[in-house]
Amino acid sequence: MTKERKAQILTVLILGGAVGFIGWKQGALGFLNVSQLSVRATPKTDPTPQDVIYAALDAAREGKVNDYLNAHTGQMEQSLRKAVAESTETGFSQYLKDSNAPIKGIALQEPQTLTDREVKVKVEYVFQDRNEVQWMYLEKRGNSWKIARVDTAERIQTLVPYGTPVR
Repeated sequence: MTKERKAQILTVLILGGAVGFIGWKQGALGFLNVSQLSVRATPKTDPTPQDVIYAALDAAREGKVNDYLNAHTGQMEQSLRKAVAESTETGFSQYLKDSNAPIKGIALQEPQTLTDREVKVKVEYVFQDRNEVQWMYLEKRGNSWKIARVDTAERIQTLVPYGTPVR
């Protein structure tokens, strides 16, 4: 076999392998799709405190009042439900959207355990001209975490405002 023939065969094998791999990843070769098996075998884990905070903040940004309320518990949940009742759901939805619109980013620290059923998480909100830090306290209710209370946000002046071009 000549050198040219070996190169041709190698090229065909590499191209065939690439096409087969792409077809497999896109599901065209369903009979070879083992990724579905691994998804079923992966146990579903309960949401972490960070997951609950992110979900609540996403619900607020999108104006989803019920999702936002369901992320809370205790006196905080009662106060929020009272605020919704005193306004309208549409009005509260708009309030959630408006109060979250200026937030450019969010950073969460790892939860600090207070008791076996309570943690606190430091949340940092990034705005255009400043950052704010707030502690959120979550309680475990059954298998899920709920936001029980929050401290007042503390403003942190930033040296370089968010979005400033780097030189």
